[in-house]
Amino acid sequence: MKDIVGRFAPSPSGRMHLGNIYTALLSWLSVKSRGGKWILRIEDLDPQRSKMEFAGQIEDDLHWLGLEWDEGGLDGKGPNGPYVQSQRHQFYEKALEKLKETGLCYPCTCTRADILATQAPHESDGRVVYKGKCRPEKMPSPYIDKPGAAIRLMVPDEEITFTDRIKGKQTVNLARHCGDFIIRRGDGAWSYQLAVVVDDALMGVTEVMRGDDLLLSAAQQIYLYRLLGFTPPEFAHVPLVCNEAGIRLSKRDKSLSMEYLRAHHTPEEILGMAAHRAHLIPSPRAISLSELLGNEHCSFI
Repeated sequence: MKDIVGRFAPSPSGRMHLGNIYTALLSWLSVKSRGGKWILRIEDLDPQRSKMEFAGQIEDDLHWLGLEWDEGGLDGKGPNGPYVQSQRHQFYEKALEKLKETGLCYPCTCTRADILATQAPHESDGRVVYKGKCRPEKMPSPYIDKPGAAIRLMVPDEEITFTDRIKGKQTVNLARHCGDFIIRRGDGAWSYQLAVVVDDALMGVTEVMRGDDLLLSAAQQIYLYRLLGFTPPEFAHVPLVCNEAGIRLSKRDKSLSMEYLRAHHTPEEILGMAAHRAHLIPSPRAISLSELLGNEHCSFI
């Protein structure tokens, strides 16, 4: 039987909030209840928003809650480091070269305004599906470098089907629902889709538990796994934690930030809040990780 490896991969763009803790707790419980290994990876691909001081706070908050990781973190413990994405450029470069060899990559100079201008009114649901303005007429085609251009990956008019542990069977048409997507930005920054696939594959991750706002990304990532010759992990997309107004939590929700929560609650109380949101316990109360691991509802995860 294959070893179970999960991961928590926060972005160091601010202090964590209850929604982040909820996802981290569910991932930790899922892995630890089956004797697996839990990795902490810092996803700092956006140099303008990411700060190492926030990464340090993330680690401190996880330690304080007792959510200890077996591999990763800023000190890079483990055989598959570094575990900070800004230090992993060589791995992404290698993957990009392999993708270019498929003939499915092309340079793109479209602005966001260009892309939005092609969207029909009924498509304006927050998702932007690229229509292929910069795509060469003949594909596959050798990649021709264009300085300052983003690099896009062509997708076929094909359905990707997978079973999400929480959402069930999912079918996504790559061309209609995703469109050709960027794997490296024009400023040289790596895309989330490429980096997360390369990192999860090379780190041996077997399950990815994250918010359901990333459900559509699973299809794009499965496509990348296939092109790069990797085996996809099992996906589990959990409902997002929302505030009292029904809006998903963000790092601007100060009353549910770890800064506020640590000043007013014990670790066990915060774990209880997260566990209640996940329907692991009937009402919010102080609870330890060991009690949660023995909880009869833990199999729900």
